Formats: sequence, C-alpha cells, structure tokens
Amino acid sequence: MTMKNLITKIITLSLMGSFVLGVAGCSTKGNNAAAPAAESTLDQSVWVVGLDDLFAPMGFRDEKGEIVGFDVDIAKAIGEKLEKEIQFQPINWDMKESELNAGNIDLIWNGYTITDERKEKVSFSVPYLDNKQVIVTLAASDIKAKADLAGKRVGAQSESSAVSAMEKDSALYQSFDGGKAITFEDNNQALMDLEAGRLDAVVADEILLRYYITLKGQEKFTVLDENFGDEQYGVGIRKDDSRMVDAFNAAYAELKEDGTLKAISEKWFGEDITK
Repeated sequence: MTMKNLITKIITLSLMGSFVLGVAGCSTKGNNAAAPAAESTLDQSVWVVGLDDLFAPMGFRDEKGEIVGFDVDIAKAIGEKLEKEIQFQPINWDMKESELNAGNIDLIWNGYTITDERKEKVSFSVPYLDNKQVIVTLAASDIKAKADLAGKRVGAQSESSAVSAMEKDSALYQSFDGGKAITFEDNNQALMDLEAGRLDAVVADEILLRYYITLKGQEKFTVLDENFGDEQYGVGIRKDDSRMVDAFNAAYAELKEDGTLKAISEKWFGEDITK
C-alpha cells in the first residue's frame, strides 16, 4: 500500500468513527501479514527428489513402472529419519540445477557427481559413493585403450559428468569422430546405439555400466582398464542452505552407524560400497 493510498483510507475510515477505524486498522495489519517463507528445505514437510528415472541401479522404473533403486532406498531412509515425506520427480537431466534453484524439486539425487562447476550452482551433501567414468565397447571392438578412441564415434549422456570428464582431455576429445562426443538424453539410448553398432564406445558411470552389462551379458562387452577419472556421488541441495546440508549429513551418518546403508548397498550391489 502506498503512502497516498494509506492516507486516503485513513480519512475514509475516520468518517465511520474511531472504533471502526481501530478495528479496520487491526484488520488491515492482519491482511498484510504474509506467511513466512521457508528459509530452508529442512522446514518443508515434503521433499521432492529430482532424478533421471532411467539410471539403473540408482533410480529407475521396475517392471511395474514403480521408481526403485539404490538412491531411492536411501532417500526413503533419510526421509524416515528426518520425518519427511519423499516424492520422486523424473526430470530432464539437462535442466537439473535449474529445476532445483527454481524450486520445482528440492534435491538432485540420482548418481549426481560432485564437480567444482556444479559447486558453483548447488550445495552438496557428504560424498556417499565412489565412481569412475569408464569406457565400454563391444567385445569384438579393436579399441583397447583411450588413445584408440581417436576417430571413433563415442557416445555419452548429455550434460553428464562423463562429457565433462572427456572434455578435460581436450586433445583426445577433439579427435573423436565429429570432434566431440555424440550425446543422448539418457545412457540407455547411448548403450542401445552401441549394441546396434552406431557407436564405437560409450563413456558413462562405472556403477551404471556394470549393472547394465550384468543384465545384458558380460560376454557382449569390454570395459577398458583406462578411464576418464575417479569421482564421487553426492546429493544436490540448494545453494547456501547450510541448515539442510548439516541435517542431511547428520542423518546420513546415523544411517551409516546403524547399518541401514550397509543393508541397502548389499541389496543392490551384494556388498557395502557406501562411504
């Protein structure tokens, strides 16, 4: 309300008597008092987790169409520990940070690699899993080392840490057929093109590729000894939300201590690989 409008309203109300003016004044104050906005994701009773629902075994759809996976189970355990309702929202992985900072999701949690570039956009939880960006080819391929990727058709998921890792080796990256990687909306599409012979290699998260190969048949593929670097997974939280980061990390530590994380990891990987 502007000063001019306020003065006009006071004059009008004064004609109705001081009692009415007093009541109206209280009413006006009440109407202008907006509910305080949540200062932290921690203040919310429902957390929306953004994920790529084709990223097995971290978060994906089972034969019934239900979203399941290693990260999904841990998210549910964290939600139970902190008494929060967890909802899972498939998103365009290219837009993950934008979705988080726009408030459309509350957490990025689906094999989300911690990088310096991403730290500029989001806050991260403690690392909870180690990973590598590995190179997979068909078993009959003549690609035996990273250097053999020169002139080859190399695929990866768009806006993924695999692309970022390859770009760091700029000379090799620019030597690929087309001068860069061929990118896809998700890793499944890239791997299907590899199987169909439209790609010579795919670079992706070791955890995803090992799981995929197990399902498709070990004899069909080769994972090279060389890779594009080690990395760690973390959960993306809104930038500077230190309360949320601290509460999340404390809950995670409790789940590690009480054996919950070990049980979830053994369910999906047959061993405890959590940090």
